[in-house]
Amino acid sequence: MNDRARRAALLPCLLLCLLNPLSQAAAREMNVASQASAPSLRSSYNRSALLSQQQTDLSLGDAVYLGLRNNRGIRSAYLQRVAQKFDLRVSEDAFNPKLLLSGTYQANRGSNDGVRNATLNPTTSLLGEYGTRLSMAWRQELNNANHAGYYRRDGLDLAIIQPLLRGAGWDVTTAPLRLARINEQAYRLNLKANVAQTITDIISAYRELLRAQEQLSIVQDALKRANALLQVNKALIAAGRMAEFEIVQTEADIASQELGVEEARNQVDINRLSLLRLLALDLSTRIRASDALQAARISIEQQDALRMAQAQQPTYLATLLGSQQADLNLIMAKDQSRWDVSLVAGANQVRNRFDNDTGNGSGRSWDSYAGVQVQIPIGDLSTRQAEVHARVDVENQALVQADARQALERSVNDVVRDLGTRWRQYEISQRAVELSKRKLEIEREKLSAGRSSNFQVLSYESDLRNSENARLNALIAYLNAQSQLDLTLGMTLETWDIALNDY
Repeated sequence: MNDRARRAALLPCLLLCLLNPLSQAAAREMNVASQASAPSLRSSYNRSALLSQQQTDLSLGDAVYLGLRNNRGIRSAYLQRVAQKFDLRVSEDAFNPKLLLSGTYQANRGSNDGVRNATLNPTTSLLGEYGTRLSMAWRQELNNANHAGYYRRDGLDLAIIQPLLRGAGWDVTTAPLRLARINEQAYRLNLKANVAQTITDIISAYRELLRAQEQLSIVQDALKRANALLQVNKALIAAGRMAEFEIVQTEADIASQELGVEEARNQVDINRLSLLRLLALDLSTRIRASDALQAARISIEQQDALRMAQAQQPTYLATLLGSQQADLNLIMAKDQSRWDVSLVAGANQVRNRFDNDTGNGSGRSWDSYAGVQVQIPIGDLSTRQAEVHARVDVENQALVQADARQALERSVNDVVRDLGTRWRQYEISQRAVELSKRKLEIEREKLSAGRSSNFQVLSYESDLRNSENARLNALIAYLNAQSQLDLTLGMTLETWDIALNDY
């Protein structure tokens, strides 16, 4: 094999050597882009896995941490962010040079001759921010035949296209990039809203478990008091101070309390499973909400709350971005309805060399061109279809934002008013419990002295249970109102010192 044939055979190997580092770099880039982030607590929170240590007590902080780490909805949102962030990188890469490597190697054998042909054709292109397109291509072709001889051809092509109407100007050319950046802002806000809503759901589920546990304690305490009353009744009957048939009322009340205990235990299991599902933990895990139920009064002015919500609430801020998105979509839609008129210019140079039975030689040639290319659609209404939709969307965004502002104001007013109402209800329920306890104690003393009836004591027992449940419900409602206030104002992550880590 002569030198020319060896060079023709080595050309595909050279092409593969050029492609391999680029493919490895692209693989590394895809690997980095596919690494999803995760939210975390900024504070130095004790992250020891309580459940792995066979501990069953779970605080609200533990539940929030486990939710950030395990909740499937949050993990899914962060996986979506991998694709969304890569979309932005693709848009930002639009104005970087592009390189396309292509080549072939082919060996043909026929009855008259055997031919080996290799080509290499790298092409690079660049888009400017004003729509200018530059391209440069180099092509080399090597042809070596057993009898026909050797032939080599290579050349360089340069071209430039400057749009005058469609695709011309900074506003049009950079509109996709600016739209991608606005979309990225909206994606970040949606991620914040998603995490905040999930954390609020976990907090609510945790408090429902607390409610069920406290209701179980209330019923169990009531059952203990009923059994104590039964002993008092037996003592009064033995002393001849109470009719024997009146003990039936106490025994019926005990049966009712035992039924309530079973129902309360069932409710504890229901709420435990609901919380475990949100935390993405094994449903057989035995956990117990360990936080103490307590509350402190929080007061905030409606105007202050509204200003804070307008600056922080992610769903509302994402809605405000809609007008910018609609404006950019209108710019691109109007551009598509324009005529395609562009200035074009270019030049190319070709060199060739041959060596066969008739002789050998070489040549060089070049040429250039310049002109205008025009493409005018006539009678095609589809070219304006996107523009009509985009104009309608721009006008509709004004209505959407006005409605969003009003809805936000109403939500803020509702949560601020509800917060004050829930606190007043909690204070009233506390007084009701204290009075019910005092009333029951007095009636028990009267029963011991023979000045009251068994029925009256059981009635007051029922009043105490109802008032304790009312206080519990009022306290849970007030705590949930605080969480809803944080969610409405967009302050849930700040309240819990949560970092999104959305790099």
